[in-house]
Amino acid sequence: MSTKVHLDRAHGLLLLHQMLRIRRFEAKCAELYQAQKIRGFLHLYDGQEAVSVGVMQALGPADAIVGTYREHGQALARGVPMGPLLAEMFGKLEGCCRGRGGSMHIFDRARRFLGGNAIVGGAIPLALGVALADRMQDRPAVSACFFGEGAADEGEFHESMNLAALWRLPVLFVCENNLYSMGTPVGIAEAETAIWHKAAAYRMAGEAVDGMDPVAVEVAARRAVERIRAECAPYLLECRTYRFRAHSMFDAQLYRTKEEIEAWRAKDPILRFRDWLERAGHLHSGDMARLETEVEAEVAAAVAFAEAGTLEPVEDLERFVTMEEVPQ
Repeated sequence: MSTKVHLDRAHGLLLLHQMLRIRRFEAKCAELYQAQKIRGFLHLYDGQEAVSVGVMQALGPADAIVGTYREHGQALARGVPMGPLLAEMFGKLEGCCRGRGGSMHIFDRARRFLGGNAIVGGAIPLALGVALADRMQDRPAVSACFFGEGAADEGEFHESMNLAALWRLPVLFVCENNLYSMGTPVGIAEAETAIWHKAAAYRMAGEAVDGMDPVAVEVAARRAVERIRAECAPYLLECRTYRFRAHSMFDAQLYRTKEEIEAWRAKDPILRFRDWLERAGHLHSGDMARLETEVEAEVAAAVAFAEAGTLEPVEDLERFVTMEEVPQ
């Protein structure tokens, strides 16, 4: 895999298209949640699209990803089909986890998207286990784990960083720093608000990047993955981003001002990148309308797929409590 970013017209449109897919999907999820088609908890990814889209460009199909509870965007960027993803959130049998996981537990074994995680920081030690298993089975793969800056307060973050450095595991730690762990500002929770500085305590390489710029994220992720593969050592990448919506659909978000939100909306990764593509001559007349039409059609098809899905039979509800057979 090339470690360079060839930002030609085709690649630029790919990044823009991927971010649009996530944004429109999340908007539809909010609508469906309000219509009580999606139940339970729902954490949306609006504003953070550049992070997952950029990082996924640096990973190959053999690499593994462990996500957060805000993982719809990560799953879509990885290639999890939109129909089964939405069917999962509807609790339908046709969902990627037979409707048993819901919004916070998206899983796709074929794409090595090894699950969202409802526990803050829960993905981090799991990624170490995946990386260790890959090494023991001689698979030359990188394990990428996503987590928010709030997870940097968790003991499992520090324990995992320490073990990854000691055992030289090929793990890409991706911190999506959106400034708020639920309603707590990072400046209140962290004595050192530059999360990537924590890598130095474990003699680990790390850097911070503008998480509102998909190209900047892709460049940094490719640099990180190249170093991980070359040195078989972990890397911490802090992507500074912002969620445009509340922490979850239950959140009144009284802890931040409208002025702050609007200031960050001016840095919208989709609009900024669209404008850059236009200035660079990569976005032609009609391209944006075409992309939006394609995305709207994909979202509509996903909704139809989920609506037409079926519920798991009651007699099957006790299946999968234990593994029926070991996958080969």
